[in-house]
Amino acid sequence: MTTTVLSGATRRGRGSSLRPTGKVLPQHQRAHNRSLVLGRLFHDGPTSRAALARATGLTRVTISDLVAGLLEEGLVEEMGMQRGGVGKPAILVGMQTEAFAIVAVDLSSDAVMRGAVLTLSGRKIASHTADATDCSGDACVDLIEQFVRELVTRASVPVIGVGIGSPGIIDSDGCVLEAPNRDWYNLPLATLLSERIGLPVRVGNDADVAALGEYSYAGAADSMLVITVKQGVGAGLVFEGARVHGSRGAAGEIGHVTVIDDGDLCACGRRGCLETVLAEPALRRAIEGLDPDATQHKLGEIGRILGLVLAPVVSVLNLAEVLLSGPADLLDGCLREQALAVITERTMPATSTGFGMRMAELGDSIVLTGAAGLVLEAQLGVS
Repeated sequence: MTTTVLSGATRRGRGSSLRPTGKVLPQHQRAHNRSLVLGRLFHDGPTSRAALARATGLTRVTISDLVAGLLEEGLVEEMGMQRGGVGKPAILVGMQTEAFAIVAVDLSSDAVMRGAVLTLSGRKIASHTADATDCSGDACVDLIEQFVRELVTRASVPVIGVGIGSPGIIDSDGCVLEAPNRDWYNLPLATLLSERIGLPVRVGNDADVAALGEYSYAGAADSMLVITVKQGVGAGLVFEGARVHGSRGAAGEIGHVTVIDDGDLCACGRRGCLETVLAEPALRRAIEGLDPDATQHKLGEIGRILGLVLAPVVSVLNLAEVLLSGPADLLDGCLREQALAVITERTMPATSTGFGMRMAELGDSIVLTGAAGLVLEAQLGVS
């Protein structure tokens, strides 16, 4: 299996289909323009050079030069003539989304490690799982390394990088500042794995990664929040098309907002956190033994608590939507409806008009798909 590293100008891997351009690394502006072009092709599909110039605001000469370089790298291809209209038919260009692969790893579960090989468009080529029970410390890093190596062997096209979604507070360099359930503190996970495997590795918080997946691959709004509900509760935020990390990489720790004074003890050591009522185990305990009507009433009560937490966030940021990722049997009903009702009640019409709250589209693949988005963003500048 060939592995390929893409970073501005492409380096050719052994047996890679990518062709070296013979050019020096691009300057900042050229890299920015390159990302604009690739982003348009990724989201809009095949288009002409003239249409790219209009969409990006770049000159036709600049577009022609950029497309020529991308053709040499093998990242785009010419895809026939554009029919219709007046004048000479234009040649369409499009991304070669099936010609390269990304390895994605989901560490969000305490019990199982999930992985996949995906094309640039998010299509799954292969998948793999491993037991992650008691996976912590250096031994867990070793397990991830072997897991990734196995996935790379399952790719049939060059791999441009590895993306990992993990619980914990993680900085922009992929250093895990704090992940107590893995016994990781100030662990440079991305750097360690990249050095061992020989591929670019990107690591992000699983909720942040989930938000990126919905934004990059599922058409979520430019300003939105994804709430992940599993063993714990987290949130990932995209604001005006950019992921938000916060001053210390801890943006989105919504699960540890106190919502009940003297409530149940939380894993963080405090009492009454949102996680103690909204995490999947807590939800299932809350409705255990209840009849259907009582179940819906209880889920509605928890939805109102969630709405109270989210109303100021939605109002301050003027979010277009909030997405819920987790068990649909618990979240997609009274809980979601009551949360939306509270947000609407407690925000100005200018904020709540057009605001929506829905289930995330990517389902169980949300972290894997988002992890692929990490690589797409880092290696190609596409988000």
